[in-house]
Amino acid sequence: MTTPTTTPGDVRDVRLAREGVLRIEWAAREMPVIRRLRERFAREKPLRGVRVGACLHVTTETANLALALRDGGADVTLCASNPLSTQDDVAAALVAEYGIPTYAVKGEDNERYYRHIRAVLDTRPQITMDDGCDLVATLHQERPEQLVDVIGGTEETTTGVVRLHGMLKDGALKYPIIAVNEADTKHLFDNRYGTGQSTLDGITRATNVLWAGKTVVVVGYGWCGRGLASRARGMGAQVVVTEVNPVRALEAMMDGFQVMPMAGAAEIGDIFVTLTGDINVVDRHHLERMKDGAIVANSGHFNDEINIAALAEMAEARRQVRPFVEEFRLGDGRRLYLLGEGRLINLAAAEGHPASVMDMSFANQALSVEHLVRNAGRITLGVHRVPEEIDHEIARLKLRAMGVEIDVLTPEQEAYLASWQMGT
Repeated sequence: MTTPTTTPGDVRDVRLAREGVLRIEWAAREMPVIRRLRERFAREKPLRGVRVGACLHVTTETANLALALRDGGADVTLCASNPLSTQDDVAAALVAEYGIPTYAVKGEDNERYYRHIRAVLDTRPQITMDDGCDLVATLHQERPEQLVDVIGGTEETTTGVVRLHGMLKDGALKYPIIAVNEADTKHLFDNRYGTGQSTLDGITRATNVLWAGKTVVVVGYGWCGRGLASRARGMGAQVVVTEVNPVRALEAMMDGFQVMPMAGAAEIGDIFVTLTGDINVVDRHHLERMKDGAIVANSGHFNDEINIAALAEMAEARRQVRPFVEEFRLGDGRRLYLLGEGRLINLAAAEGHPASVMDMSFANQALSVEHLVRNAGRITLGVHRVPEEIDHEIARLKLRAMGVEIDVLTPEQEAYLASWQMGT
């Protein structure tokens, strides 16, 4: 329904707002870095009057980021970056309680999803914040006349960064974007620890499966795959990794996991999870080899890592057997189970990453936006890493919040590291 408040937006039910407020406040307890940034932003107003258009997963953690930007003076408008990742009570709270225009409904269809993206673009954002590059791609393809307004943008996830590099290579990208995903305080923690834990959580909530003794096939050994493989092993599973990158495959082998081609893994796996960012990494010929009862899930950004069309063609019958669990019965009697429509299962069936790890990711977002605004017109066209000083400052703030102290270099040590004359 469209909310009756004075704040524009499109959310499921404004009456969910109070529940959303309580969960946003709960998440804030685990986000001390964002809290400190929000306090500073409220004092300094570094984003005063800047129009920020954000296409992100609408979760409790994202709400705390949006509030920090709002308190910094920005005019923030938000939409969902995935049709199944919205927390409806959070979306309601953002509109009804916090005055942030939000366009997001869990389970929205493709038409509504892009209508929401266009609603954000209608505000003529000066800063784009994206998670998967749909907002940026739509802006470039459909609204090129608005590009003159844009100072720069940020991108949250691996898939989006890959798309941005493709745009840059094709000469399509028209303004600078900071790849938040490339920050050490993002991918080393969010991708590894956040995805590892939240993917297990989503699959467990959807299926109530016992991990101990299962053969879990982790498709892709990037930082997300590393995190999931480690946590699945910790739950007692036998973990098989499939990879196309020889260095990552070698790393998985030396980390103690079994490595093999997907064709072989398809025959022995109980649970398959894709985390590659590529298309059809679980394809028809893999599905044809899977044993009865195999569970297939995706924790990558888009729902094209599993060839769902092929699975549907193979099935004689299909039915929903649990929330976010669809059974496909094949002609030979085998049953395969697809979770969360093939969308990222940690947000489709669970709550996404724990707030503590998103604290660092979204601190990168907030400080990158501030950096873009302060340096408007001086950042070259391209896809840039988060400045190292921002990365290190976030790590220092997180350590301080955790009560952890570390050493600092002495002047003698700094001089030694800067010298080439001193040797053996």
